[in-house]
Amino acid sequence: MLAWLDEAAVAFACCECQTPRMVTAKMSEVEFKKPVRPGQIIKIYGKVISVNNTSVELLIQARRHSTYNGSEKLACSTVMTFVRVDGDGEPVPLSPEIKEKYNNSSHEQ
Repeated sequence: MLAWLDEAAVAFACCECQTPRMVTAKMSEVEFKKPVRPGQIIKIYGKVISVNNTSVELLIQARRHSTYNGSEKLACSTVMTFVRVDGDGEPVPLSPEIKEKYNNSSHEQ
């Protein structure tokens, strides 16, 4: 589950920050709420919490999806931080447009 969370979250972070290269800097405590069994469908959702100079902080949730009635139950959640890096692994600032988009006080988070 942790690998799934990381893989989905970094893809989401790259899309939201419009950059092809980000690395996981931090994963907070993961709270497991419901068990996940083999064969169950898991949907992973992300939400931008904050954007800093070189990093983005995301709320990541994995939900267990029922194909019978369409309901979803929270399986686990965590907060993850990703940093934009260059080819040498050094931090690179996010674009001003991305910072403006998420740090604008009128933005709904």
